[in-house]
Amino acid sequence: MRALSRFGELSWFKLPLEYNSVHGYNQVPYMGWRYTSPREGIAQLIENAVGELPTQVEWMLDRKRRNWLLLPNRILREAQGLENPAFANAVHSINVQDQEFCLKALSDLDLIILHLQEIPITPPPCPSTTFS
Repeated sequence: MRALSRFGELSWFKLPLEYNSVHGYNQVPYMGWRYTSPREGIAQLIENAVGELPTQVEWMLDRKRRNWLLLPNRILREAQGLENPAFANAVHSINVQDQEFCLKALSDLDLIILHLQEIPITPPPCPSTTFS
């Protein structure tokens, strides 16, 4: 959460647990959040930062809706879209059937978060003042 709050004030954030202790498996990670007032260019900055990393799985930033979602592309493919009610089923299926993928994605997410904490951020422009 700290990595994303560097880019603006968060009004909502979700990151599922990495490990499901009830069922005894690692879970495929994804992150969802919403900025109170997203700054111009921040989405592209995050997208570029994720895209330049040597990740083990492919990631995407979906920002078509009010909440932004960073997730492995595989979830989107298997769920056949974020709007599909099968999204939760696709995540569960990957969790149960492909622990190797979950571990790779968890490792990637750690790398992504570290990178987001380190990239330079340009401050927002100051409002212009005119003097008479």
